[in-house]
Amino acid sequence: MQRIFTSRGDLSVRDTELDAVFIALLVEYKHRFDIKKAGFDGFYTCFASNGFSYGSSWKNWKGLANYAFKNSLIFIPSVGPGYMDTRVRAWNGKNTQPRRNGVYYETAWRTALTSPAKYVSVTSFNEWHEGTQIEPAVPMKCGNYTYESYLPRSSSFYLELTKKWSAQLQNRTIS
Repeated sequence: MQRIFTSRGDLSVRDTELDAVFIALLVEYKHRFDIKKAGFDGFYTCFASNGFSYGSSWKNWKGLANYAFKNSLIFIPSVGPGYMDTRVRAWNGKNTQPRRNGVYYETAWRTALTSPAKYVSVTSFNEWHEGTQIEPAVPMKCGNYTYESYLPRSSSFYLELTKKWSAQLQNRTIS
């Protein structure tokens, strides 16, 4: 990656029409150094399950934000409304995070905003197979599987929470 994302690389895209903001996925602690060395502009944590990886563990976000700041990198914590992927990864039950009627999502947002991050990514808009969707939803059954609904909340409950917390992020970043 150094060849592509650093200005001294022989295949560098820096200062060309292909230049952009390049963000890497941080899973493990050691990835911080790999990302910096490779010339990425920053990193995000992706997984919506607190504790799934080093990067997705909320307790590490302040330290990751500090590392990013000290190294002129962008830190983007990823928040999600919950996590349940056992339908596609039967072995992964330990990482299930119940939505708890929005409490999990709001806790993730609150933690992200105190990290302090300038950007937050949402995992995800419509990844139903991981139980991380925030798009409008109604109760649905497919064969013998019943998808989680947002009841007793409205079908757009998680979009409303996203709007609320995004506004707090924007207001905090601007001021």
